[in-house]
Amino acid sequence: MNELRAPGTLSAAWLLARKDLAIEFRTRTAFFSALVFAILALCIFYFAWDQSIVAPSELAPGVLWVVLTFSALLGLQRSFGLEEHDRGIDALLVSPVSRESIYLGKAIGNLLFLSAIQAVTIPALALFYNLPVGRPLLVVTGIVLLAMIGIVAVGTLFSAMAVNTRMAELLLPMLSLPFFVPILMSAAQIATRTLAGRPMSESAPYLKILIAFDVVFVVACTLAFPFTLEE
Repeated sequence: MNELRAPGTLSAAWLLARKDLAIEFRTRTAFFSALVFAILALCIFYFAWDQSIVAPSELAPGVLWVVLTFSALLGLQRSFGLEEHDRGIDALLVSPVSRESIYLGKAIGNLLFLSAIQAVTIPALALFYNLPVGRPLLVVTGIVLLAMIGIVAVGTLFSAMAVNTRMAELLLPMLSLPFFVPILMSAAQIATRTLAGRPMSESAPYLKILIAFDVVFVVACTLAFPFTLEE
């Protein structure tokens, strides 16, 4: 008789990510909230800024990272909030999967959630701010993806820590934003230089910093996550 085996770490993580995405697909509340915020922020910055002083294409990189940061916080807030109903987190903890799988599943779900938002936001940014469509925009899209990996790694961990507190909506940004700074600074420098038509060699040091922070945050947060769920 074949024994049932618990899924591996990555298989379990993917199952958890699919579960979160299926819930979001049915409700779509967090997705539309974050998407509406992103588009509204693009419009506000565009019409509130004096284009005779700063060209829209020069303003675009700053707007991109402001929108990315706060739409990410909106998405990350829902990550462990999904488990609050009927104490779903308790079922996850007693399930035959590792706690690292829970973290990776949540992180993968958050990354795909934010990628869907940016898939709409970046073309809208290019349209509003008259950005060149081609290699520069593709490079910026890749940088956004790298930045989101680091943001999701940190934000998922702190979302788990803040979810059971009375001021979770305030605590998550307070904990996360200081750790977002090195990621956003490096990504913003690369995006600014790329959209200005500067050679990629100028951005190489910032790209190395961004990749290094991504690797460090993903590994460190995966290892630290089990301690946030101690009973």
